[in-house]
Amino acid sequence: MALRTVIAALRTALFYIVFIGQTALIAITIGIVALFAGRTPFTWALAKYWCWSNLQLLRWIAGVRTDVSGAENIPPGGCIIASKHQSDWDVFAIFPHTGRPAYIVKKELMNIPFFGWAARSLDCIEIDRKKGSEAIPAMMVEARAALDRGCRIVIFPEGTRKAALAPADYRQGIVRMYTELNVPVALNSGLFWGRNSLIIWPGTACGELLPAIEPGLAPEAFAARLKHAIETRTDALSLAAIDSGLSRPISPALAERIAAARQRAPSA
Repeated sequence: MALRTVIAALRTALFYIVFIGQTALIAITIGIVALFAGRTPFTWALAKYWCWSNLQLLRWIAGVRTDVSGAENIPPGGCIIASKHQSDWDVFAIFPHTGRPAYIVKKELMNIPFFGWAARSLDCIEIDRKKGSEAIPAMMVEARAALDRGCRIVIFPEGTRKAALAPADYRQGIVRMYTELNVPVALNSGLFWGRNSLIIWPGTACGELLPAIEPGLAPEAFAARLKHAIETRTDALSLAAIDSGLSRPISPALAERIAAARQRAPSA
Protein backbone atom coordinates (compact mmCIF):
# COMPACT_ATOMS: atom_id res chain seq x y z
CA MET A 1 0.00 0.00 0.00
CA ALA A 2 2.89 2.40 0.75
CA LEU A 3 4.32 2.03 -2.78
CA ARG A 4 0.84 2.40 -4.28
CA THR A 5 0.36 5.61 -2.29
CA VAL A 6 3.68 7.05 -3.46
CA ILE A 7 2.86 6.27 -7.10
CA ALA A 8 -0.60 7.80 -6.77
CA ALA A 9 0.91 10.91 -5.14
CA LEU A 10 3.40 11.36 -7.99
CA ARG A 11 0.67 10.91 -10.59
CA THR A 12 -1.49 13.41 -8.72
CA ALA A 13 1.32 16.00 -8.67
CA LEU A 14 1.88 15.62 -12.41
CA PHE A 15 -1.85 15.91 -13.06
CA TYR A 16 -2.13 19.15 -11.08
CA ILE A 17 0.85 20.70 -12.87
CA VAL A 18 -0.74 20.12 -16.27
CA PHE A 19 -4.30 20.80 -15.09
CA ILE A 20 -3.52 24.14 -13.42
CA GLY A 21 -1.35 25.27 -16.33
CA GLN A 22 -3.92 24.57 -19.01
CA THR A 23 -6.79 25.90 -16.87
CA ALA A 24 -4.98 29.22 -16.43
CA LEU A 25 -4.21 29.46 -20.14
CA ILE A 26 -7.77 28.68 -21.22
CA ALA A 27 -9.35 30.95 -18.58
CA ILE A 28 -7.15 33.86 -19.66
CA THR A 29 -7.94 33.26 -23.32
CA ILE A 30 -11.71 33.01 -22.77
CA GLY A 31 -11.63 35.97 -20.38
CA ILE A 32 -9.89 38.24 -22.88
CA VAL A 33 -12.23 37.21 -25.70
CA ALA A 34 -15.24 37.70 -23.42
CA LEU A 35 -14.19 41.26 -22.58
CA PHE A 36 -14.38 42.26 -26.24
CA ALA A 37 -16.83 39.83 -27.84
CA GLY A 38 -18.97 38.32 -25.06
CA ARG A 39 -20.36 34.86 -25.75
CA THR A 40 -18.89 33.32 -28.91
CA PRO A 41 -18.75 29.83 -30.48
CA PHE A 42 -14.98 29.98 -29.96
CA THR A 43 -15.24 30.38 -26.18
CA TRP A 44 -17.79 27.58 -25.99
CA ALA A 45 -15.49 25.33 -28.00
CA LEU A 46 -12.64 26.10 -25.59
CA ALA A 47 -14.85 25.31 -22.59
CA LYS A 48 -15.85 21.98 -24.11
CA TYR A 49 -12.22 21.21 -24.85
CA TRP A 50 -11.25 22.09 -21.28
CA CYS A 51 -13.76 19.62 -19.82
CA TRP A 52 -12.87 16.88 -22.30
CA SER A 53 -9.12 17.34 -21.84
CA ASN A 54 -9.40 17.32 -18.03
CA LEU A 55 -11.14 13.94 -18.19
CA GLN A 56 -8.36 12.71 -20.46
CA LEU A 57 -5.71 13.99 -18.06
CA LEU A 58 -7.44 12.22 -15.20
CA ARG A 59 -7.58 9.02 -17.25
CA TRP A 60 -4.04 8.93 -18.57
CA ILE A 61 -2.11 10.63 -15.76
CA ALA A 62 -4.08 9.98 -12.55
CA GLY A 63 -5.72 6.71 -13.65
CA VAL A 64 -9.33 7.84 -13.12
CA ARG A 65 -11.68 6.56 -15.79
CA THR A 66 -15.05 8.20 -16.40
CA ASP A 67 -18.39 6.42 -16.84
CA VAL A 68 -21.49 8.61 -17.18
CA SER A 69 -24.84 7.11 -18.15
CA GLY A 70 -28.45 8.24 -18.45
CA ALA A 71 -28.08 11.10 -20.96
CA GLU A 72 -31.36 9.93 -22.48
CA ASN A 73 -33.10 11.18 -19.32
CA ILE A 74 -32.32 14.82 -20.14
CA PRO A 75 -35.47 16.25 -21.76
CA PRO A 76 -35.32 18.55 -24.78
CA GLY A 77 -35.37 22.24 -24.03
CA GLY A 78 -34.75 23.94 -20.72
CA CYS A 79 -34.43 21.97 -17.51
CA ILE A 80 -32.61 22.00 -14.20
CA ILE A 81 -29.93 19.40 -13.54
CA ALA A 82 -29.49 18.86 -9.79
CA SER A 83 -26.31 16.94 -9.05
CA LYS A 84 -24.56 15.42 -6.09
CA HIS A 85 -21.22 17.18 -5.62
CA GLN A 86 -18.17 15.32 -4.31
CA SER A 87 -15.35 16.37 -6.63
CA ASP A 88 -14.20 18.76 -9.36
CA TRP A 89 -14.69 15.74 -11.65
CA ASP A 90 -18.43 16.38 -11.44
CA VAL A 91 -18.14 19.63 -13.41
CA PHE A 92 -16.09 18.08 -16.21
CA ALA A 93 -18.14 14.89 -16.45
CA ILE A 94 -21.60 16.51 -16.54
CA PHE A 95 -20.73 19.27 -19.03
CA PRO A 96 -20.62 17.13 -22.22
CA HIS A 97 -24.12 15.77 -21.59
CA THR A 98 -25.93 19.06 -21.02
CA GLY A 99 -25.85 20.80 -24.39
CA ARG A 100 -25.41 24.38 -23.22
CA PRO A 101 -25.12 24.34 -19.42
CA ALA A 102 -25.35 27.27 -17.03
CA TYR A 103 -23.65 26.32 -13.77
CA ILE A 104 -24.61 27.92 -10.46
CA VAL A 105 -21.26 28.98 -8.96
CA LYS A 106 -20.26 30.78 -5.78
CA LYS A 107 -19.49 34.49 -5.97
CA GLU A 108 -15.90 34.03 -4.81
CA LEU A 109 -15.03 32.22 -8.05
CA MET A 110 -16.66 34.91 -10.18
CA ASN A 111 -14.41 37.55 -8.60
CA ILE A 112 -11.21 35.87 -9.83
CA PRO A 113 -9.71 37.91 -12.71
CA PHE A 114 -10.00 36.20 -16.10
CA PHE A 115 -11.68 33.14 -14.57
CA GLY A 116 -14.71 35.18 -13.52
CA TRP A 117 -14.89 36.91 -16.90
CA ALA A 118 -14.71 33.55 -18.61
CA ALA A 119 -17.37 32.05 -16.34
CA ARG A 120 -19.81 34.88 -17.03
CA SER A 121 -19.33 34.52 -20.78
CA LEU A 122 -20.16 30.82 -20.42
CA ASP A 123 -23.54 31.54 -18.78
CA CYS A 124 -22.43 30.73 -15.22
CA ILE A 125 -24.83 32.12 -12.61
CA GLU A 126 -23.46 33.82 -9.51
CA ILE A 127 -24.72 33.02 -6.01
CA ASP A 128 -23.53 34.88 -2.90
CA ARG A 129 -23.67 32.17 -0.24
CA LYS A 130 -22.94 34.69 2.54
CA LYS A 131 -26.37 36.25 1.93
CA GLY A 132 -28.17 32.95 2.38
CA SER A 133 -31.79 33.02 1.25
CA GLU A 134 -31.51 36.72 0.38
CA ALA A 135 -29.36 35.77 -2.62
CA ILE A 136 -31.99 33.50 -4.15
CA PRO A 137 -34.15 36.15 -5.93
CA ALA A 138 -31.17 37.50 -7.89
CA MET A 139 -30.10 33.96 -8.74
CA MET A 140 -33.62 33.19 -9.95
CA VAL A 141 -33.59 36.17 -12.32
CA GLU A 142 -30.30 35.02 -13.86
CA ALA A 143 -31.50 31.42 -14.04
CA ARG A 144 -34.69 32.40 -15.87
CA ALA A 145 -32.67 34.46 -18.36
CA ALA A 146 -30.35 31.49 -18.93
CA LEU A 147 -33.30 29.16 -19.52
CA ASP A 148 -34.70 31.67 -22.01
CA ARG A 149 -31.36 31.52 -23.86
CA GLY A 150 -31.76 27.76 -24.17
CA CYS A 151 -29.42 26.78 -21.34
CA ARG A 152 -29.83 23.93 -18.91
CA ILE A 153 -29.21 25.00 -15.34
CA VAL A 154 -26.72 22.86 -13.40
CA ILE A 155 -26.96 23.23 -9.63
CA PHE A 156 -25.35 21.37 -6.74
CA PRO A 157 -28.17 21.35 -4.14
CA GLU A 158 -25.82 20.93 -1.18
CA GLY A 159 -23.92 24.05 -2.18
CA THR A 160 -20.44 22.59 -1.83
CA ARG A 161 -18.48 19.38 -2.25
CA LYS A 162 -19.18 16.64 0.27
CA ALA A 163 -17.09 13.64 1.27
CA ALA A 164 -18.13 10.32 -0.22
CA LEU A 165 -21.14 8.88 1.66
CA ALA A 166 -21.30 11.88 4.01
CA PRO A 167 -24.75 12.81 5.40
CA ALA A 168 -26.76 14.86 2.93
CA ASP A 169 -27.41 18.57 3.54
CA TYR A 170 -29.67 20.00 0.83
CA ARG A 171 -30.26 23.74 0.61
CA GLN A 172 -33.52 25.52 -0.21
CA GLY A 173 -32.29 27.10 -3.45
CA ILE A 174 -33.17 24.06 -5.54
CA VAL A 175 -36.73 24.05 -4.17
CA ARG A 176 -37.18 27.71 -5.11
CA MET A 177 -36.00 26.91 -8.64
CA TYR A 178 -38.44 24.04 -9.04
CA THR A 179 -40.46 25.31 -12.00
CA GLU A 180 -39.04 23.13 -14.78
CA LEU A 181 -38.29 19.46 -15.22
CA ASN A 182 -35.52 18.48 -12.81
CA VAL A 183 -32.96 15.81 -13.65
CA PRO A 184 -31.21 14.35 -10.56
CA VAL A 185 -27.59 13.21 -10.89
CA ALA A 186 -25.96 10.59 -8.66
CA LEU A 187 -22.21 9.92 -8.60
CA ASN A 188 -19.35 8.40 -6.61
CA SER A 189 -16.43 10.63 -7.65
CA GLY A 190 -15.49 11.48 -4.06
CA LEU A 191 -14.06 8.00 -3.63
CA PHE A 192 -11.34 8.84 -6.16
CA TRP A 193 -10.85 12.62 -6.10
CA GLY A 194 -12.33 13.72 -2.83
CA ARG A 195 -12.76 17.09 -1.23
CA ASN A 196 -9.48 18.26 0.36
CA SER A 197 -7.79 15.00 -0.63
CA LEU A 198 -4.07 15.30 -1.31
CA ILE A 199 -4.13 12.27 -3.60
CA ILE A 200 -6.25 11.34 -6.61
CA TRP A 201 -6.78 7.59 -6.52
CA PRO A 202 -7.10 5.44 -9.66
CA GLY A 203 -10.44 3.81 -10.43
CA THR A 204 -13.65 4.41 -12.36
CA ALA A 205 -15.69 7.43 -11.29
CA CYS A 206 -19.34 6.90 -12.19
CA GLY A 207 -22.15 9.36 -12.71
CA GLU A 208 -25.76 8.66 -13.57
CA LEU A 209 -28.37 11.08 -14.91
CA LEU A 210 -31.63 9.86 -13.40
CA PRO A 211 -35.21 10.12 -14.73
CA ALA A 212 -36.56 13.67 -14.58
CA ILE A 213 -38.86 14.78 -11.79
CA GLU A 214 -41.93 16.37 -13.34
CA PRO A 215 -43.02 19.89 -12.32
CA GLY A 216 -46.11 20.43 -10.21
CA LEU A 217 -45.23 18.67 -6.97
CA ALA A 218 -45.57 20.41 -3.63
CA PRO A 219 -42.21 21.86 -2.52
CA GLU A 220 -41.86 19.39 0.37
CA ALA A 221 -42.71 16.44 -1.87
CA PHE A 222 -40.25 17.58 -4.52
CA ALA A 223 -37.43 18.08 -2.00
CA ALA A 224 -38.00 14.62 -0.50
CA ARG A 225 -38.18 12.95 -3.90
CA LEU A 226 -35.04 14.69 -5.18
CA LYS A 227 -33.03 13.81 -2.08
CA HIS A 228 -34.21 10.20 -2.12
CA ALA A 229 -33.38 9.77 -5.82
CA ILE A 230 -29.89 11.24 -5.57
CA GLU A 231 -28.86 9.76 -2.23
CA THR A 232 -30.17 6.24 -2.87
CA ARG A 233 -28.42 5.96 -6.22
CA THR A 234 -25.25 7.66 -4.96
CA ASP A 235 -25.05 5.10 -2.15
CA ALA A 236 -25.54 2.29 -4.67
CA LEU A 237 -22.81 3.58 -7.01
CA SER A 238 -20.43 4.10 -4.11
CA LEU A 239 -21.00 0.69 -2.55
CA ALA A 240 -20.63 -0.99 -5.94
CA ALA A 241 -17.22 0.67 -6.40
CA ILE A 242 -16.17 -0.27 -2.87
CA ASP A 243 -17.26 -3.88 -3.30
CA SER A 244 -15.31 -4.07 -6.57
CA GLY A 245 -12.17 -3.00 -4.71
CA LEU A 246 -10.60 0.42 -4.22
CA SER A 247 -6.95 1.35 -4.67
CA ARG A 248 -7.25 3.89 -1.86
CA PRO A 249 -7.03 3.04 1.83
CA ILE A 250 -10.25 3.02 3.86
CA SER A 251 -9.95 5.53 6.70
CA PRO A 252 -11.91 4.97 9.95
CA ALA A 253 -14.22 7.86 9.03
CA LEU A 254 -14.94 6.40 5.59
CA ALA A 255 -15.44 2.95 7.13
CA GLU A 256 -18.13 4.41 9.40
CA ARG A 257 -19.87 6.05 6.45
CA ILE A 258 -19.71 2.81 4.47
CA ALA A 259 -21.30 0.91 7.35
CA ALA A 260 -24.06 3.52 7.60
CA ALA A 261 -24.69 3.33 3.85
CA ARG A 262 -25.02 -0.45 4.02
CA GLN A 263 -27.56 -0.12 6.82
CA ARG A 264 -29.77 2.27 4.86
CA ALA A 265 -29.45 0.34 1.58
CA PRO A 266 -32.77 -1.16 0.37
CA SER A 267 -33.18 -4.85 1.10
CA ALA A 268 -32.71 -7.12 -1.90
